[in-house]
Order: sequence, then C-alpha cells, then structure tokens
Amino acid sequence: MFNKLLSQQLSEMENSGLKRFLRNVDCSPTSKIKLQGKDFINFSSNNYLDLAGDKEIEKKAINIIKIYGLSATSSRLVSGNISVHKGLEEKLALFKNKKACLVYPSGYQTNLGVISALISYQKDACIIMDKLNHASIWDGAKLSGSRIFVYKHCDMNSLEKVLKRAENYNLKLAITESVFSMDGDITPMKDFINLCQKYKAVSMVDEAHSTGVFGNQGKGLADTFGISDKIDIIIGTLSKAFALQGGFVCGSKTLIDFLINKCRSFIYTTAISPFLAAIAIETLEIIKKSDNRRETLYDNAKILKSKLIDLGFNIGKSESQIIPIITETVENTEKLSLHLLKNNIYTPSIKPPTVPNSKARIRISLTAGHSIKDIDLLVNALKLYKHNSTRL
Repeated sequence: MFNKLLSQQLSEMENSGLKRFLRNVDCSPTSKIKLQGKDFINFSSNNYLDLAGDKEIEKKAINIIKIYGLSATSSRLVSGNISVHKGLEEKLALFKNKKACLVYPSGYQTNLGVISALISYQKDACIIMDKLNHASIWDGAKLSGSRIFVYKHCDMNSLEKVLKRAENYNLKLAITESVFSMDGDITPMKDFINLCQKYKAVSMVDEAHSTGVFGNQGKGLADTFGISDKIDIIIGTLSKAFALQGGFVCGSKTLIDFLINKCRSFIYTTAISPFLAAIAIETLEIIKKSDNRRETLYDNAKILKSKLIDLGFNIGKSESQIIPIITETVENTEKLSLHLLKNNIYTPSIKPPTVPNSKARIRISLTAGHSIKDIDLLVNALKLYKHNSTRL
C-alpha cells in the first residue's frame, strides 16, 4: 500500500513533467563533462572560478591526504575537532572581516542549523525573509517554529513595511542572499543593512554565490559595498567558487560559541573531513590571487547577456554569473533543455517546486573555464532553437 501511494505520486509528477531523475556524469564536473560517453559543455556548474580539477590544488591534495586522512570520524564535540578545522575557521573569519567562524559539512546544514538555533531558543522572535531566499534558508526558518514575515523580492520599500509590522518583536532576524541562486540578481546591500540598523533587526546575508566571485580578493558583495563589518551574520559555502564541500557562518565570538552549544546540525553530525578543511585553506589563498579568473568570468557574463538579449530571451535582472533563460512554462523549458542537450550543451531544466511554473527556466551558470568558443556554441544552439520555434 505504501509503495502504491508513492508510485501514484511519482506518476502524477511524470505526467505533469515535474518528475526529476539523476544523470550520471562520467568525469569531474568542470566546464566540460561526459554523459554516457559523449562530450558536453557544462553550463550548470557552480564551479565559478574553474577550480574543480585544478592541477595546483590536486598536487597539494596528494600530500595533504597523507597528513590528515579522509575522515574526522565523529562530531567535533566528541573527538572530531582537528586543528586544521580551527585553522580554516580563523582564515575564513579574517577573509570575511569577522571575529569568528564555524564550519559545517554543507551549506544547507549551515543555514538550517544557524537559523533554527538562533530563533528556537529566543522568546518573542521573528524572521524576516526575502520571498526568493534559498530553500535551505526557508527550511531553517520553518524549523525554528517562529513567525515568518515575507517581503517582496529585493524590494526595500516592502522590507521597510515588514520591519515596521514586526517592530514590537524582541528579536528580528532579517535574511537575504547577496546573489540569488536562481535569478542571478543582487540585493541592494547598503539599503538592506541601513534598514536593519534603523529598525534594530539582526542582519544575516548568505554570500554563497558571491564569495570568490565579487569583492577584493573574492571576499564577496559585502566587501564590494564596504559593509561586511555592519552585517551581523555572514553565511558562505565551500561548494561553489571553492569547488569543494562544506558551509560556514561568520560573526561574533559570542555567536559562534552559542552555535557550538545550541546548533543541532553542528552538534549531531560528523565534522567536515580534515582533508577538505586543509584543502580549503590552500584554495582560499588561490582564490585571493584569482583576479584574472574573476575578470574572465565577468567578461563571459557580459558577452553572453548581451547576446541573449539580442536574441530576445528573457534573462530577468541578472547582474552576475548566473543567467536565467525564463521560458514561462515547464513544457517550454523541457523542450529547450532537450534541444541544447542534442547540441552537446548540458543545462538541466529548472521547474517547480524550485521555481513557479510561470517562471520555469534554464539556469546558465558561467565559469572562468568557459571559452568564447563555448559561449558561441551555446548562442548558436539558442539561435537554432529560436529559428525552429518561429517556423512552427
């Protein structure tokens, strides 16, 4: 009976074009990948600085693994706290202009644990959310059990109205992403912080998609706008520009001490591998010196956006390396994704529940590893799609 219920739900998803499945990639997922033995240009990776498979990092990794092994073997409060964890946290805190840092096994666990821990133990607290915040932020907010206020996406007038409504709460936690993962647009960071300070809200900014990409030495958009010291909580990840695995939170020493004692997603999980922590320290130094990679990424994004607009595609308000092609229906998105796949370009469709049906899209994620030739091949395939669609 149980399996029958599950099968019915899966059939419903398949009939509506919403069923998901896994595609096996036969190599390291860089700007070029192999699927079932065939070569594809990969425009779906978060490997923004093209550090996945970087030869310099690989050489360092071989020596590091001999020192630290593969596993922390337990949670950090039991026996898994390795000196290299502390070393990474100290460097990340300095990188983000904060006093302290705590590293988690994933970015999802970071948001889930930090938000729920901060709010669950506070009386008369609420959370204030951008409507399009990442699923991990939403799940942390829901897990907290607190009142959630939502403001219109990147709309600071809407944020101020919500802050006024929440004015009587003892603790107000206002959360946004700096670069939004599905739209590639950017929060008006200075306005966000000014409003948080005006209404005495604790500010939390997820820099997952801007760390390594924006700011001096890749420190993120908080650094670009010169407000990192004004943000109370900064979230980051090691799984995007770092091309590794893990997440982290930076803030005051008091905040980090509180999370060590109260954050369930930190307390009750095996620590990030000391091997990965050591590699992350090395990668951080490479990121700081990667101005050329960042410049290539900016140029790639500027060129591709211009060409997509000329072709008449709706790319929303992207201001980053993430560029959506909004097709408005799941059916159109699936057709476009399949067309690109037939032209050896890998861009899976993004559909509900990740985005509403009317906002279904192809999400192009550029990296410093993409060449102008790669971009031209993508544009030519899109031109062909437009031409064929017009003829129908």
